[in-house]
Amino acid sequence: MSANLLTRLGQCLREAREEIGLMRISGAITEVSPAYARVAGLSPFLKLGDCVSLGETQLAEVVRIDPETATIKPFDDRIQIQLGQRAYYAGNLRIFPTHSWKGRVVNALGKAVDDDGLLERGATAFRLEASPPPAMRRQRISKPIKSGIRAIDLFTPICAGQRIGIFAGSGVGKSTLLAMLANSRDFDTVVVALVGERGREVREFIDEALAVNRSSTVTVVTTSDESPVMRRLAPKTAMTIAEYFRSQGQSVLLIIDSITRFAHAARDVAMASGELPVARGYTPSVFGDLPKLLERAGPGEEGQGTITGVFSVLVDGDDVNDPVADTIRGILDGHIVLDRTIAEQGRYPAINVLRSISRLAPSAWTIEQNDLVARLRALIARYEDTGDLRLMGGYRQGGDAELDQAIAIVPKIYAALCQSPRSGPSTDAFRELTEFLQTA
Repeated sequence: MSANLLTRLGQCLREAREEIGLMRISGAITEVSPAYARVAGLSPFLKLGDCVSLGETQLAEVVRIDPETATIKPFDDRIQIQLGQRAYYAGNLRIFPTHSWKGRVVNALGKAVDDDGLLERGATAFRLEASPPPAMRRQRISKPIKSGIRAIDLFTPICAGQRIGIFAGSGVGKSTLLAMLANSRDFDTVVVALVGERGREVREFIDEALAVNRSSTVTVVTTSDESPVMRRLAPKTAMTIAEYFRSQGQSVLLIIDSITRFAHAARDVAMASGELPVARGYTPSVFGDLPKLLERAGPGEEGQGTITGVFSVLVDGDDVNDPVADTIRGILDGHIVLDRTIAEQGRYPAINVLRSISRLAPSAWTIEQNDLVARLRALIARYEDTGDLRLMGGYRQGGDAELDQAIAIVPKIYAALCQSPRSGPSTDAFRELTEFLQTA
């Protein structure tokens, strides 16, 4: 039987299975390793990304297809796979989100992991591997939103439908900043993906950080001990849930913490399929997976809502130019950089306003605000550039009027930007800054 005939037969059987839901196509496990397994007899019927079932509840993803065998990677690395075991074709992963998912916690497969019972099944199936809206049919981004964080609303404002990254090393306040963003009141729905999170921190984040908007939040959780397949899938599940609410005309805030762990998981899966690394251990497919995921966020088509995406990026050794960080920065509509030096000074959120930028700021600022922010940035830059000179006592007041102004104003600006979850959200950042400068 020719390869073309087998391919056509496989396509027909897939379509028949989807229509009548009765046929079960199976193969047999021929090889088992710690990273993957191989199954024979299914190759003509499979596509990359399809799933096979290894029992009633155990699933594995197809990561490579050869003429005789297919390479699969289980969603749960702890399951025991045996030679000769039957593996059944299971098709594409789909979820059925609905409004009742708000307030719930689910895993990467869209199954409830909280104690509130089974999830209600929505009327429409949503594929986890979806395409972004067509570029020419998307809405324009123009509506500014209030994050409630003065440093962001002043220097890197966010618009509804924007995608922005938070670049940070470990221990500089990234999780706290994300929690403050999650409590914004400018959104109908919040979707949070905790990817590869520490198990002990999941409850803390849900019970404390999401306390204000808990009833409007859907949380997708995968912990660090789960398989790379689950950690790679979690952001796609969160994105799909956000797309459902966007299709309902809602304004959605999507937070993924972190997109770097998604890249790590994608690399592990790619290497299990035989792909070779090309840049600091990352495989080429990782740099293709990132835009496929990130481009799904943003404004929907006319008549739909928006997905405002906030993606945290872990930078190894505080190097914001590593391959993954550099790729993500080029895809997103802006970036917020958290600086360890600022955190060590006790100024939180530790946002470096000179290195942070929002590409949609002109849509959020008035002409007067744009001029003011440009002037404030210039003063901050002058203040920071002369830091060593002032510490050595090499500058005397009166020698430079602009520097004198920077020395007088910038410390007050830094004090005004300090904010914690307990201090409450900002309501009008420009007015609050003006009042602080007048009274400080």
